[in-house]
Amino acid sequence: MDSPSALSLIPPIVVMVVAIWSKRPILSLVVGAVAGLLLLSPVDSFNNFAEISLNVMQDETIGWLILVCGGFGALISLLIHTGGALAFGRFGSRLATGQRSSMFMTFVLGCMIFIDDYLNALSVGEAMKRVTDKYKISRQKLAYIVDSTAAPICVIIPISTWAVFFGGLLVDNGIAEKGKGIEVYIQAIPYMFYAWFAVLIVMLVALKIVPDLGPMKKAELATQAGTPIDCELAADAKNIVKGSHGQHNAQHEMPHHTSDEYAVQAIEQEFEHSDKQGKLHNFVVPMLALIAFTIYFDIDVLKGVIATLLLIIPYYYFQKLMSISEMMEVMMNGFKTMLPAISTVIAAFIFKDVCDKILLPQYVIENLTPYMNATMLPALVFVAMAILSFATGSSWGIFAVSIPIVMPLATAVNADIPLVIGALLSAASFGSQACFYSDSTVLAAQGSGCNLISHAVTQLPYTLIAAALAFAGFIGIAAMG
Repeated sequence: MDSPSALSLIPPIVVMVVAIWSKRPILSLVVGAVAGLLLLSPVDSFNNFAEISLNVMQDETIGWLILVCGGFGALISLLIHTGGALAFGRFGSRLATGQRSSMFMTFVLGCMIFIDDYLNALSVGEAMKRVTDKYKISRQKLAYIVDSTAAPICVIIPISTWAVFFGGLLVDNGIAEKGKGIEVYIQAIPYMFYAWFAVLIVMLVALKIVPDLGPMKKAELATQAGTPIDCELAADAKNIVKGSHGQHNAQHEMPHHTSDEYAVQAIEQEFEHSDKQGKLHNFVVPMLALIAFTIYFDIDVLKGVIATLLLIIPYYYFQKLMSISEMMEVMMNGFKTMLPAISTVIAAFIFKDVCDKILLPQYVIENLTPYMNATMLPALVFVAMAILSFATGSSWGIFAVSIPIVMPLATAVNADIPLVIGALLSAASFGSQACFYSDSTVLAAQGSGCNLISHAVTQLPYTLIAAALAFAGFIGIAAMG
């Protein structure tokens, strides 16, 4: 295309339609890229797709992301397999002596396992459900606490799989210089309002300062009366999860899940085969090492995770937990769990390059700038992306799709860039927690032994309150700026 036109809107529309229909962000991004290339030149579309794909795979940022995401996957798999993650949960559970303390300890454990929301959701729920059962706390309440300290905590801690993923996208879209993605991400952390409000609200709920609302109140009263609602056994929750992953389940038929199906199932299996008598230090030492090495190397997450793996391989080996060959196999399986995230990034990079070729950013800027201002943009971005993330069950995928369109517009209207990034990340974390079939919601329900739909319904009022507060926060901060 020689000049921007309305035709350039077709690819993102295709992406959104396919994403909502299929719940698969990778497929939607690829289809959208193909649609854009057909608009550009039907005859050369195949050659252009091959050329763009090759250029993306040669990108230094892609290589960095593959190594970091894969490294995180390997580390997480080792933490689970050795039983260290479960041991950490058991340690926290011993400090619980009543309803309030058991809920608050669940919250604290969720905050401390910040490296990955999958690891968080499964390990905390699995470790604490027997304790919360003892004090007649509903599985719905447990699942809500677990879910609220999964994605929201991972978003606001820069040493996590979320920070690595989004930092890479910031670099690819020219918002951050190479190697500076995490630094720009850190600048946006104070503005990730949904994540902050979600964590604050769940802490107040755990301390019984905020009362139980609606469906949660009903679930709590039923549990205290000895007749828990929709929370039978962990095995039942597992069947529900399988249903949500696209396997046929007559009683709990759910939509197809996103491309994270493989990752979720692989981590589930890792927990099933983990050492149930694992030692606490086998979790604490690697986590402290990851933090220390990452800070030592000037917040270089790649060097941090490599150094951590180099430390814990001999650390586990000399304890005779696993042979070297077993560790390599566990690490490779962990690497595989990150393939959906890596594939999403690659597809997003391809789609972004196609959007640049059909002049989509220029068209959006030219047509929306006269009607948009720096004050309203962050709030509108949050609402629009939160709705899409909730509808598709895709938190990472929606961010990948929206950032090439939103950020040029933010620059054109002189909006506060960290504030807009915070709005996008807030929308992503809202979708991850609130969507009924997102990976985080599914895993929180399974780890807590709770019915999936019951968990989603009971936590929804709290997520909507946090979203409303976040929306108000974006308007207020932008107006002050």
